[in-house]
Amino acid sequence: MHQNLSLAILDKGNSVFLTGPAGSGKTYVLNKFIRQSRQKGKVVAVTASTGLAATHLGGSTVHSWSGIGINEELNKRFIDEMSKSRMDNISKADILIIDEVSMLHDYRLDMINQVCKQVRADSSPFGGLQLVLSGDFYQLPPINRADSKQGDFITTSESWEELDPVICYLEEQHRQEDDQLLEILTAMRNNDLRRRHAEALMNRKSVRIPFDPPVTELYTKNINVDSVNNTKLDAMDGDVHEYEMTSTGRKGAVESLKKSCLSPEKLQLKKGAFVMFVKNSTEKKYVNGTLGTVTGFDKHTNYPVVKTKDGKTINVEPDTWEMRDGDKKVASLTQIPLRLAWAITVHKSQGMTLDAAHIDLSSAFVPGMGYVALSRVRSLDNLTLGGLNNIALKIHENAYLIDEQLRSKSNKDSQKYKHLEKDYLKNLSKISDKNNDKNNDKNSWQSKLKKMRKDFPNAYKPWKEIEDKSLLSLWAEGKTIKQLSKTLGRHEGSIRARLKKHFGDDIFQ
Repeated sequence: MHQNLSLAILDKGNSVFLTGPAGSGKTYVLNKFIRQSRQKGKVVAVTASTGLAATHLGGSTVHSWSGIGINEELNKRFIDEMSKSRMDNISKADILIIDEVSMLHDYRLDMINQVCKQVRADSSPFGGLQLVLSGDFYQLPPINRADSKQGDFITTSESWEELDPVICYLEEQHRQEDDQLLEILTAMRNNDLRRRHAEALMNRKSVRIPFDPPVTELYTKNINVDSVNNTKLDAMDGDVHEYEMTSTGRKGAVESLKKSCLSPEKLQLKKGAFVMFVKNSTEKKYVNGTLGTVTGFDKHTNYPVVKTKDGKTINVEPDTWEMRDGDKKVASLTQIPLRLAWAITVHKSQGMTLDAAHIDLSSAFVPGMGYVALSRVRSLDNLTLGGLNNIALKIHENAYLIDEQLRSKSNKDSQKYKHLEKDYLKNLSKISDKNNDKNNDKNSWQSKLKKMRKDFPNAYKPWKEIEDKSLLSLWAEGKTIKQLSKTLGRHEGSIRARLKKHFGDDIFQ
């Protein structure tokens, strides 16, 4: 199935499982659907099975959103003890997104289903929410610890059978540019690795770095990653430039967000350091995984200047990561969106596209690690191999059968819903024309802004540092929102939003 048909099916309100190989565009489709749904006024709860995956979409973990946390079953008073704000978030949502569901246990999907039904007082699957699940069962599976309840993929859950989602299996390839690497990855998905595939990979072991250094090294354990990065930075000449992460919000939520954020709490850089961007730029200057070298530091701000591998020079400024509970922000972090890139874990590389990589799978410990690591690069020529163990190229044994069933149902669903695509594209064209008309009507906005600034002279102007200091000082003195609005020349809504940015949404509760 291609992306436009998937979007057309989603646009009609169907509950969907969005899947496909690494690089097939699952995150692109999700982001586009979320954006279009919100433009229509829909309330979209964006979640994922892990905090790391949630940061890629600007959401929270589904465990946090639903309130199930780390529990393995719901007690009898679970709903009675749930906070009103969480119940409101679940009740008001129209759409629930859960990304990276390969790592979500079956019993936890059943728990989420049960919570939604009870809170929304609706016996339909997930209380009548449009549910959008996304993931790839060939990637990292649910982790079963010895001291916890044992679970399986979500396809074995009662909720999966009850929901019976439309299967949108994306098959177009948007990452790999090399037929040989694509053949190896496809063979892994088909459980058909041959001797020639193994030989092609082992040939990359004999060539340490066949391209211009530096290059990102992928390891399965944090201890290897930290050792490589610290050793490389310490060996460099020059002064260390240090950047401390700042945060707002509830303590527990902040700590959880820190664990999920790829940028470190204390970022240390030197001129010449090899770095990786760990967030998508809203201005499309870089994406999560873009590599570059620090060429210097801005003399006014001390922020790093990075030259990317494709020759762009970027003055890097701090960015913000948020954790949301429904539409409510509960925590935020601000940091330079970089990390040292000489090494990174396979787990943290999930969702990234790397220009080149040295991959060491000698300590792989769960199925799917090899597939995730190898699928980060576009070409076999752009990777070298440090080692393999007997689990490195394995896929979870249930993934093959599940995948066969998903492909079959996706083919049937493609035929069943193919009529939706034409209308979807037609409506998109109309919306685009309307938006262009609005954008061209500059006089209308300028007129509104001029009128607004008669009462609020600083409306829609960037906040200056001196204004921020004044705001915080006056707020500490006990000034009201109305008084702050008059003093600072900004609308009361703007004052509230700025205070929330500093202190989190809980400030007005």
